[in-house]
Amino acid sequence: MTETRTETETDTNKEPNTVKSPREVIEAHYAAGERGDLPGMLADFSPDIVWTEAAGFPIGGTYVGVDAVREAVFIGLAKDWDGWSVAIDELIVDGETVVGLGTYSGVNKGTGKSLTTRVSHVWRVRDGKAVRFEQITDTAEVLDAMH
Repeated sequence: MTETRTETETDTNKEPNTVKSPREVIEAHYAAGERGDLPGMLADFSPDIVWTEAAGFPIGGTYVGVDAVREAVFIGLAKDWDGWSVAIDELIVDGETVVGLGTYSGVNKGTGKSLTTRVSHVWRVRDGKAVRFEQITDTAEVLDAMH
């Protein structure tokens, strides 16, 4: 993963029991996803996280709370896609904002069509917890794979 840092971000030696940086929170989320560890993916979410999937995306809309995100997004995607994954190849960090740039891939269970499309994830992290998420992707490519 390529790292892009702004001049406002600094590296410091972490003391035990300190709050994770925004970068660490989001890196841990994606690493858990790569391991297939759903509880790990949700571990650093605020209980009232606001999660927005792009309009036009099959599960498009805004979900509030960890349980809503787990059910609607992660379990919802698994119902329709085999091997759904996101490969983030760059994180851009500025204060509490982390942008992940990467690629979605998977095979739609209904059509058997493969999908590979670029994606941007915009995160807001406060006090070591992800509080907001917004997905930006080409929903037409996703819908094409579903029909």
